[in-house]
Amino acid sequence: MDPISRLLLLSVLAIAAVTDIRGQRIPNLRTFPAMLLAFSYHGMTQGPDGLLFSLAGFGLGLGVMLVPYFAGVMGPGDVKLMAAVGAFLGASGAFNAFLLTSLFGGLYAMVVLLAHFSALKGILRGLWDSLNVFMLTKRFVYEPRTKGERLPRLCYGAAIATGTIVSMACSDAGILSFGNLLNPAWPV
Repeated sequence: MDPISRLLLLSVLAIAAVTDIRGQRIPNLRTFPAMLLAFSYHGMTQGPDGLLFSLAGFGLGLGVMLVPYFAGVMGPGDVKLMAAVGAFLGASGAFNAFLLTSLFGGLYAMVVLLAHFSALKGILRGLWDSLNVFMLTKRFVYEPRTKGERLPRLCYGAAIATGTIVSMACSDAGILSFGNLLNPAWPV
């Protein structure tokens, strides 16, 4: 990754993480210009191949986040931020960034839940009750016990920024690259 592209992506990640932490959302005004910047930069510096590289990363970044979004555990700003990250990094880089983002996001969620122990206790109680109902009736029914208590909201933009930055550092060091899983060398 060239220094200009790296600086642009790091700027986008820093702004998105701060915006998400402060306001618990990543607005379109942050993500759409980032996507256009990545498409334009790769298209101008590498021609049609660069644009295809950027579009492939955009598609993968968007695609991997759609399932969590439709499951209701991810916000639309997070999805668009990961798509912008993919537009900068390409498909292989987006895949690496997504895997490390998932790891850091999971750790972040565990820390937040432990900090809000009563919410964690309610979730575990609900799962325990569901398991008991399943053992008795062979039907799985999960009803979370929040009783007026809201679960803590996660600012996943910070996890995306952390996962992407660590992914870029690992890529620079030549370690921990999962991108080759997208294009394996099959024996002919």
